[in-house]
Amino acid sequence: MESIQLLNTAIIKSKEKKIDNSYEERLAKINQSPAIDAINKSISILAESQKISRDQAALQVIEAIRELDSIWADYVTMEGIDRLKAMLRGEPPQH
Repeated sequence: MESIQLLNTAIIKSKEKKIDNSYEERLAKINQSPAIDAINKSISILAESQKISRDQAALQVIEAIRELDSIWADYVTMEGIDRLKAMLRGEPPQH
């Protein structure tokens, strides 16, 4: 049990080192980007077309983007697992 706690602590500390502390600068930069402007317009269109608040529309947009990201992360993970299994079976790599 003690070794698990040690590993968990090490994992957390290693992630802490990767955090970019310039989040205020990064947030200001992204907020001025054309992509955020397009998302903002999309939220307005969704809110109007669905007769919902902008808050609800923003939430739906974010949930849809997160779901897409999750789907593709799962797909890429499964592709990697399939390739690893094939490699362990001695099959030639597919490109």
